[in-house]
Amino acid sequence: MTSAVSPRQPVYTQLVEGFGTVTVTPVDPAADADLIHGWVTQERARFWGMGEASRELVREIYEDVDRRTTHHAFIVAREGEPVALFQTYECAEDRVSECYDALPGDVGVHLLISPSEGTPQPGFSAILLEAFFSFVFSDPATRRVVAEPDARNTKAIARLERTGFVLGPEVVLPEIDLPEIYLPAKPARLTFLSAPQDR
Repeated sequence: MTSAVSPRQPVYTQLVEGFGTVTVTPVDPAADADLIHGWVTQERARFWGMGEASRELVREIYEDVDRRTTHHAFIVAREGEPVALFQTYECAEDRVSECYDALPGDVGVHLLISPSEGTPQPGFSAILLEAFFSFVFSDPATRRVVAEPDARNTKAIARLERTGFVLGPEVVLPEIDLPEIYLPAKPARLTFLSAPQDR
């Protein structure tokens, strides 16, 4: 199946010395469904919760995200090569707000880095995360980034800690059962990253 070419343009570009140009582009559900499906259905992405999803369901899920003004999905690329799927959302408009007191300027994130081909480059994930959080904090309204990885995903939690996130409590995100989307209840660990003081 040939993938479509997205007409969407990057909303953020950052040149990282010794690494290359990192771009952040809104997901195009039709053009990116095959790519995303290939990532989220791998065993390594089991905590993403879409392991059994069909390509059609993946496209429908991201069409739903695309219609929202409070939730956004992005393909992150390095030198034009897609390397990650990152999502942002307004915490006050998400189920996470039922588990803690969401503050104005809290932006939630979901992070999925693509499988590496060949020998992993040291610092690869850290550079991508740093570039993405630079994008998130480029909006002066963003005061804090909130991540809620699965509480069993110790690797992701450790990665967030190394990135500067402060660990919060373990919570259970409530089930969402709507016609357009279903999310099962999820044990999660809240983590927080405050905006840089020098921006």
